[in-house]
Amino acid sequence: MKTIKTPIIPINNTIAKVQGKHELDLEAICLFIAFGFFIDTDSYWKDEIVLSPGSIYKLDKDGHVISSEKWFQWNYKPREISFEDTLQEFTKLFETVVEDQTKEKKVILPISGGLDSRTQAVALRNHPNVKSYSYDYEGGYPETKIAKKIADKCQFPFQSLSVPKGYLWNCIEELAEINQCYSEFTHPRQMAFIDTFKDMGESFSLGHMGDLMFDSFGFPNLSFDEEVEVLVKMLLKKGGFELAEALWKSWNLKGSFEDYFDSRIRELLKDIKIENTNARIRAFKTQYYVSRWSSNNLSIFNKVAPVTLPYYDNRMCEFICTIPEEHLANRKLQIAYIQQNAPDLAKVTWQSKKPYNLNNYHLNKTPYNLPYRITNKLKRELNDFMGKPYISRNWELQFVGKENDKHLRKWLFDSKLKDLVPKDIIQQFYDNFKEKDAVKYSHSISMLLTLALFQEKFNNK
Repeated sequence: MKTIKTPIIPINNTIAKVQGKHELDLEAICLFIAFGFFIDTDSYWKDEIVLSPGSIYKLDKDGHVISSEKWFQWNYKPREISFEDTLQEFTKLFETVVEDQTKEKKVILPISGGLDSRTQAVALRNHPNVKSYSYDYEGGYPETKIAKKIADKCQFPFQSLSVPKGYLWNCIEELAEINQCYSEFTHPRQMAFIDTFKDMGESFSLGHMGDLMFDSFGFPNLSFDEEVEVLVKMLLKKGGFELAEALWKSWNLKGSFEDYFDSRIRELLKDIKIENTNARIRAFKTQYYVSRWSSNNLSIFNKVAPVTLPYYDNRMCEFICTIPEEHLANRKLQIAYIQQNAPDLAKVTWQSKKPYNLNNYHLNKTPYNLPYRITNKLKRELNDFMGKPYISRNWELQFVGKENDKHLRKWLFDSKLKDLVPKDIIQQFYDNFKEKDAVKYSHSISMLLTLALFQEKFNNK
């Protein structure tokens, strides 16, 4: 017998066997298409599950689950504590976790224009061996310029990278092997630089989850039905519901897809015994979204070197459960931490509030930001006129243009995808993407592409 204790937020998803036939779980696949990730313990197969976070499992010698129990439940027990004391506790905990994870290692630090990696940069400033990098899109916002300023102020060696158009087609089969088709292929941009990372260091320090932990959704306390409605809006991807519903009907599944996903969300939300709406939704997203979507994409980093994530640490999760929502709202803790410990980094542009920084981002409103908005709009219009459209989404680099379309059509129409998805549905959603609304249907196309690779690589029946 084997015992497995999963962390509160797993870095790696562990698959185990359960009783049942080895056949596709079509209901779970429909949810995967609608959300972009498998939810709870779902997998492609009825006789396989992904072990749940914060749990202890006992497996037999053949890898079948004998029993399971939760050792951690998300909770909300806020202490009566001032913001200043909270900041002091966060500072000590965060820097302890970062030191524990990176001590005596050659660290690779991705830096963005946001806050999560910036807090890590602060904690790593005195580390003797950090190399950093950032990437942006060809034709997109030059995020690497912000990242380089942060790296320079911390005296980290820095490498600027640009995500090339159509890189996906050179590595899509390798990517499918790495993530096992448990997430779609357009979001993990790091795949474009997997060879570049190999000589940079021996351990990644990644900032995933910071934006979810150290913010509040700003909802008043909602009823259970209202919370379900909020989650549906958060989880359903544009075009995802439409494709999932079409497949549900074509596969002759019982009931309606809408009733199915509604009942699944209700069932999972009921298990989170938290009265505060914002804390409850954070717990839901952490338990079911972060562990199944964000964590799955960590497999690409893991292919190169081990990963560490300060915001995934069990101590950080337990800390968050004790902090009042008002101290978490609006990224206040991270901002105050940077301002207090590295005021020079606070003066660097905050990308989501550009052109403002952590000290004056409250001015990012009319009329103060009108000059920037007008200038930025004119630049984009000029670039469009010159045939250089502004790129802000990864699928635009992978699905738009003749060469991309050639590769996309090959996978959608000349692969084993048609053995799972009726050809008329493939054609319908491809046409919707090309002729109706590329933004809305880009997710549908990406999910069909993922299923095509799954069919080729893993569904050998």
